Amino acid sequence: MQQINAFKLFLPWLILWGAFAILIGYLWRKYVGERSVKAAERRAKGIIADAENLALSKKREVDIEAKELIYRLKSEFERETRNKRKEIQFQEKRIQQRELNLERKLEILDKKEEDISLREKSIGDKESAVKNKETELSSLLEEAKKDLARISGISPEEAKNQLLKVMEEDARKDSVVLIKKLEDEARETAQEKSREILLSSMQKLAPEEASESVVSVVSLPSDEIKGRIIGREGRNIRAFEMATGVDLIVDDTPEAVTISSFNMYRREIARQTLEKLIADGRIHPGRIEEVVEKVEKKLEEDIVEIGKNTIFEVGIENIHPELVKLIGRLKYRTSYGQNALQHIKESAFLAGMIAAEIGLDVKTAKRVALLHDIGKAVDQETEGSHPEIGAELLKKYGEAEVVVAAAANHHNDADVSRPFTLLAQIADAISATRPGARRDTLEKYIRRIDDLEKIASSFERVDSAFAISAGREIRVIVKPDKTSDEDARNLAREIAKKIEESMQYIGQVKVTVIRETRETELAK
Repeated sequence: MQQINAFKLFLPWLILWGAFAILIGYLWRKYVGERSVKAAERRAKGIIADAENLALSKKREVDIEAKELIYRLKSEFERETRNKRKEIQFQEKRIQQRELNLERKLEILDKKEEDISLREKSIGDKESAVKNKETELSSLLEEAKKDLARISGISPEEAKNQLLKVMEEDARKDSVVLIKKLEDEARETAQEKSREILLSSMQKLAPEEASESVVSVVSLPSDEIKGRIIGREGRNIRAFEMATGVDLIVDDTPEAVTISSFNMYRREIARQTLEKLIADGRIHPGRIEEVVEKVEKKLEEDIVEIGKNTIFEVGIENIHPELVKLIGRLKYRTSYGQNALQHIKESAFLAGMIAAEIGLDVKTAKRVALLHDIGKAVDQETEGSHPEIGAELLKKYGEAEVVVAAAANHHNDADVSRPFTLLAQIADAISATRPGARRDTLEKYIRRIDDLEKIASSFERVDSAFAISAGREIRVIVKPDKTSDEDARNLAREIAKKIEESMQYIGQVKVTVIRETRETELAK
């Protein structure tokens, strides 16, 4: 009983202490919860701050990269602009030079016109003198006829028989002239037909002029880099020339250096190598050799791609991979300023068109013409002429005999029994000799014109000679009183033969002999 009373006495305190403990626990849990929330808020704020800092850093990096890209694009644009400006200046100089050449030619033509007018006046005086002589001869002939009739005593019948005999001889001569005229007409008809075929082919193919030089100009960001290109005691420029096989000319030209080499392939390797070295900024012998090796590898890949595109464009197939590579190398080879790759493509198209006109196999004609100059791809590294080298390469890589024969003989006199060789010759000649295809120096051009006129003027009966059509035709004016029509034909053959023996030229030279007589009377 006492225990129960004691329990009742302490029960309120127990309840009070329990309530206090519960309150204390509640307050402690609330305090801990608030601290956890505040800690989470601090962590969230830290994460947000870190994210903002990271975003700001990324933005700065992007801004820097954008500025670098803009600067690089601006530099490239300025470099291309300088290159274009130099090209425009070069073209302007060429145009000025051509204008000067045209002015010189006009002066020469004016002088020749004055000479011709003086000669025409002299010829007119000579013609009047000849007419007076003819009048005198006619009167003398009449007197001689009368004296002959009186002395000989020939009857009219006998005179008639003699006249018929003379007329018969004249008729025979006229028949010979008529036969020759018919032969000439038949020959002219054949020439016109062949001309139609060639003109039809040439009309379908009108490529642009291809002209290459022996130097390449590389633009520099500033003149300060020239010293780095030369290197200490010239070691960089020596290493560059030894690795590429070209001459590097560093002169006073502002912001530019010149690469000189007759080998376009080596010059292209040198150009790309120098541009990469300038862009990279590291220029020393070891780096030069490394970049040259990379550029050569890349260029070899580009050459293979060019060869594949060429044979696809022409429309032939089943060509050995090595020949495809050699076709691509022809992009970096020229002949008289004409690009060799453009020349063989043009020849292939021409040969295909002509073959279609005359009924030969078009694909074989294109193949023959495309591969006829393949030897030029390696003739600078191999002994021998390009027809011999090309024939050996084609035989080595399994081409047909007709293709090998065309490559070997496209510069020789071919038998008509080999029509595809003749097609290769014709297409090669048309592509090489069309106006604008190949260029020549002014000195050689003037020398060729002068030689043609000297050869024609060296003949006794020639009065004057004029070379026209860029030296592809020579017109010869003969003295009519000393030259007959038959003599004029023989003289044309003699002049053509002497030109063939004395000169070397591409294509052909047309010789035209002009014999002109004039009769003038005054009506009073």
